[in-house]
Amino acid sequence: MTIEYATPYRSRSFIPPQPGKPYFIEKGMGDRAHLFGDLVTVYAGGEQTENTFNFFTVEGPKGDIIPAHVHADTHEVFYITDGAVRLFVEDQEGEQYEKLLTEGDFGFVPKNCAHAYRIERHHSRVVGVAAGPGGTFERFFENLGTPAEELGLPRTPYVPEPEKFGTVPQRFDVRFLPDHQWRTGS
Repeated sequence: MTIEYATPYRSRSFIPPQPGKPYFIEKGMGDRAHLFGDLVTVYAGGEQTENTFNFFTVEGPKGDIIPAHVHADTHEVFYITDGAVRLFVEDQEGEQYEKLLTEGDFGFVPKNCAHAYRIERHHSRVVGVAAGPGGTFERFFENLGTPAEELGLPRTPYVPEPEKFGTVPQRFDVRFLPDHQWRTGS
């Protein structure tokens, strides 16, 4: 049996709003949001882990690179379970890296490193974990994007209004780098 909770973010969720409570979530039934052409599903966040880490998936079609951004206080993990994702990272000395990650591959982005990714194959899925002294950023997806009740990718991409890019990220340790250039070639 799966229990539903009311949370500060949603009228119904399978994620309890407080820490210290065991729970189980069936595949795909976490808190979902659409952002661009992707479906983001959060399974654990700051509320459950006392702001030590979050756990989420991002599924999407082949598409454009997401905007370059940085997390000042959050380390981020990319683990590919399906498809292929190209990860772009710039370290704090300015050296850029680019790697095509496929099923079973892992990528780590330390805090303060600019990064972005591009889904290279339809039906790709990334498992993400983020942790750091600044807390977690999983509620960023539904605040910049839009909460989704249905399973699956959005019928049409959800592109936020330009002013949301300036306000929402500040609350979630995400700083966009609109003028960032990748010199890695892809």
